Amino acid sequence: LKHHVTTIEASAYLDLTSYVVYYRVAGLSVNAQNQLVVKNKIIAKISRTEVATHFMEPAPDRILKGLLEKGLITPQQAELAKLVPMADDITVEADSGGHTDNRPLVNLLPSIIALRNRLQEKHQFVNKVRVGAGGGIGTPEAVLAAFMMGAAYVVTGSVNQACIESGTSDHVKQVLATVSMADVMMAPASDMFEMGVKLQGLKRGTLFPMRAQRLYDIYLEYDSIEAIPAAERSKLEQQIFRKNLDQIWEETKDFFRQRDPQQIDKAEKNPKRKMALVFRWYLGLSSHWANRGEKGREMDYQIWCGPAMGAFNEWTKGTYLEHPNNRKVVDVAVNLMAGAAYLYRLQSLQMQQMDFPPHFSHYAPQQVC
Repeated sequence: LKHHVTTIEASAYLDLTSYVVYYRVAGLSVNAQNQLVVKNKIIAKISRTEVATHFMEPAPDRILKGLLEKGLITPQQAELAKLVPMADDITVEADSGGHTDNRPLVNLLPSIIALRNRLQEKHQFVNKVRVGAGGGIGTPEAVLAAFMMGAAYVVTGSVNQACIESGTSDHVKQVLATVSMADVMMAPASDMFEMGVKLQGLKRGTLFPMRAQRLYDIYLEYDSIEAIPAAERSKLEQQIFRKNLDQIWEETKDFFRQRDPQQIDKAEKNPKRKMALVFRWYLGLSSHWANRGEKGREMDYQIWCGPAMGAFNEWTKGTYLEHPNNRKVVDVAVNLMAGAAYLYRLQSLQMQQMDFPPHFSHYAPQQVC
């Protein structure tokens, strides 16, 4: 709001917060023609119907009441909030890299579209919520399948990380260009470590998923760092942290002193909480090591990746997009969309009993830029 950002993507929410409601409602007004103006747009990325419902309905009264009491929104905005859904767009996230429920798109997307239709009939919003698809989008066939199931748009993620514009290191891009669909697995997430939440990442060329899972197993087994057997603790310090755990705790305290000092107080009173923060040191830094290309830490790189990356590599094999240095975001997007359009037209002609040579059924990437 301070910087007048008018579109945001809300990702990994379990429920609505006062902050996301504040952002949405603070952008509501009425123009000179007495028409509702929705200034602040929200794209919500979800993988569960219960979360999708929160974003497809108007802001809840309990949160609006709190914002009113704090003077953050006006009475008029609170009334206008009842006329619009929380989000303009819902991205249905299927089997993706990072946080994911690994749900198949063919089941999840129709379910969310049906939910949208029911809620639209109930509320009669002026602008119907659009529903898009993400997760597993790595080939023209996947793009076409999503559109044929009713998606309003598609979102790519894993394949973008292998492009030259990506913020990750050259080492990671080279590795991503070689993976297959089976080279991914689930691993504990840093931000929701204690809850047991997992995310999908690369297992090829890194030991991060296995090491992160080992930390979570130890977290479940013991109530404090001091309770960890000496031999086990020595392995952790030598193989994973490469530092004494007491030193890691000091670095962790320095981190939270600048961001959230209350975390230190809570950990000092709760040994298991302290252990979780120490273990999260590794899970948090592992992604930074991958982005920076930290030398000597290659086996600890945390690389978010879904099976779409392997499908993309298979599709681009033998073409100019096979090589990481040629992968530009625009080229990738244009080829995916052009390929989907080509396959759709081909299928339409085949339905009219027109025969084509077998090689016609494949769309090879064409150089755009």
